Amino acid sequence: MFRTLGGGVLVTSHSNATHPHASNQLCEEGSRLYAAALRSGRIARTDVEPAPCLMDSALLHPDPDDPNWLRPVPPAIALAQRLNPIEREITERRQLATDIAGVFEPFMSIGGQESGGGSITVLEGGERINNALNLATAQCHTEMLTVQPSDRMPERSALRGLERDKPLIERGVRIRTLYQHTARYSQEKLAYAAHLADGKVEYRSIDELVERLIICDETVAFIPIRDDQQVALELRHPGLVRYLVKVFEFMWNRAVPLSAGAPYETAPDGITDIQHSIAKLLVEGHVDEAIARRLGMNVRTCRAHIAKLAQALGSGSRAQLGYLIAQSGILDQKIPGEGGFR
Repeated sequence: MFRTLGGGVLVTSHSNATHPHASNQLCEEGSRLYAAALRSGRIARTDVEPAPCLMDSALLHPDPDDPNWLRPVPPAIALAQRLNPIEREITERRQLATDIAGVFEPFMSIGGQESGGGSITVLEGGERINNALNLATAQCHTEMLTVQPSDRMPERSALRGLERDKPLIERGVRIRTLYQHTARYSQEKLAYAAHLADGKVEYRSIDELVERLIICDETVAFIPIRDDQQVALELRHPGLVRYLVKVFEFMWNRAVPLSAGAPYETAPDGITDIQHSIAKLLVEGHVDEAIARRLGMNVRTCRAHIAKLAQALGSGSRAQLGYLIAQSGILDQKIPGEGGFR
């Protein structure tokens, strides 16, 4: 049993025996001996040897009439001795808060409306970004929307995501997450989705996504502004957040459930959905690296799909492939799951 007294950390020793606990606590033996000393008015020094914390905490002092005995400090005095420095610190901190407020008070009315009231905050560094995300998700009570372009999910990121998302689910928050179709071939993402499978959690995939996005309760959104994911924007401007919600819904309505069949099945014309997406980007003039990045796959896989596309259309060269794509009419067909920013 431990009882609070107030103070820092204390480690004492007596007769070569360590007696550690915080100085704002009393151990069970110390509590018993202090109570006995209060009841009798004094206590023998030898009796308190098992609890040296009583002397270190100044709850006992030598008896002026007999050095073999100790007298207890009254509880009211002991309490006051410990509360006084705490109350003094509180007073000093209140004064410090008042002083700081006084420094900024003249500026509060300058440009308050034009600045957006802190509605856009730049977050630098992974730790600060994660802290802001943790706070936003802790305050989320209705729905969280996320867009996660398909790259490899490290185990550490998966664990961090589980730690962040599981409490949301437990308190009934709805979660909707968008992946790219390539996520269907990522064991990490499939395992993550399976672990959180619940009626309140939905996962869909789409062929192309632009960048990561997280929105909580339609009040705060997070977007990265650097490729290394080490700088992000925290957006609390209602208009911006509403716009991003509409963008998410646009993509969500074009996406297919992660639990549905593979979206790369061969169509009647012998070309898969992913190859339709690649054909569109080829005609737009994108190089292999850019196509792979936009569709969330590695360059080797992208080139393998391009080779199959060329074989299906009977193309013998890259230039001829573009011509045959345009002539085939495949881009006029509706591509299931197509979506993204246009």
